[in-house]
Amino acid sequence: MKTHRLFVWLVLVTVLALVVAACAAPAAPQAPASGGAEEAAAPEGGESGEVLELNIYNWSTYIAPETIPRFEERYGVKVNYDIFDSNEELLAKLQGGNPGYDLIVPSDYMVEIMINLGMLEELDHENIPNIANLDPTFQNPRYDPGLKYCVPYQWGTMGIGYNIEATGGEIDSWWSFWDEKYAGRIAWLDDPRAVMGVALLLLGYDINTTDPDQINEAKELLLEQKPLVAAFAPDTGQILLDEGEVDLTMEWSGDIFQVMEENPAIRYSIPKEGSIVWTDNMCIPKGAPHKELAEKFINYILEPEVGAELSNYIRYATPNAAALPLINEEDRNNPGIYPPPEVMERLQFVVDVGEATVLYDDAWTEIKSAQ
Repeated sequence: MKTHRLFVWLVLVTVLALVVAACAAPAAPQAPASGGAEEAAAPEGGESGEVLELNIYNWSTYIAPETIPRFEERYGVKVNYDIFDSNEELLAKLQGGNPGYDLIVPSDYMVEIMINLGMLEELDHENIPNIANLDPTFQNPRYDPGLKYCVPYQWGTMGIGYNIEATGGEIDSWWSFWDEKYAGRIAWLDDPRAVMGVALLLLGYDINTTDPDQINEAKELLLEQKPLVAAFAPDTGQILLDEGEVDLTMEWSGDIFQVMEENPAIRYSIPKEGSIVWTDNMCIPKGAPHKELAEKFINYILEPEVGAELSNYIRYATPNAAALPLINEEDRNNPGIYPPPEVMERLQFVVDVGEATVLYDDAWTEIKSAQ
């Protein structure tokens, strides 16, 4: 019995040695990435030689089809891509500790909140030389002076998406959401600061007010309108509109322009009362497992060709001045995507309101729970 076991043991050792030798054989070289600005690199490996994985947490419908595959091919890495529907969902996901994300894409005011909470890593600009491609307008934002923690990804506006066949004419006012002829055919974005911001605008107040009385007035105005609402959509208002579930929806500009390509009845307007302008940003959360690889991805997005392909596909505005000449002419000249100065004057950025955030949250809870 011992002799038999020794024989089996020797056979197993021999097989194991052959397997180890086969695994140690050099891998086939990677082919250059098609259309990339650099030749394909050897796979990015960890200490044990495994292929690195970049973990990205981004908004839905917010990447071009070839953006990630080309990055994977160029650097020999694997990208895992998760999506969220609101800044508040992103914050909640990471506030208890980073579950392993290397790159996140918060909006301007959320960047400020996350900086104050110590949730973001400082960027090494030496690893992001393409940061020089940014338009000067985006190089020193109030929410992150000097881009210490973030790099702009896309920018745009909040407005009204509508079906002109259902409305019978152009829609250019937020007050349309209070028109009873659209009862049960209206969707708000499920975003407390955005929706409360509209109500504050209509009342003539700053969308970033911290005045409890003004916030309460905005809440009452929205409670008055609540019976007309079909849905508070988690960044899916454009789908409800496209599928005919609603006639009016509050949505991000690019989301509406995406469905307009296939549905000629869909329109987008920036209301005459004003609205929200925003910038989404690439940031690295504290505890990111692959910070340098995330910085490579940021630098890659800032390449003119990559940035232009991204914006041409998702129909948002690029902050990349070097990419702008490569943007489709139709989009470059579209005032809904790149608003003229007189429209920009009516737009406001959402900012962190500090302790007043609880007033907005409480108002939002009351609005959504109202029957």
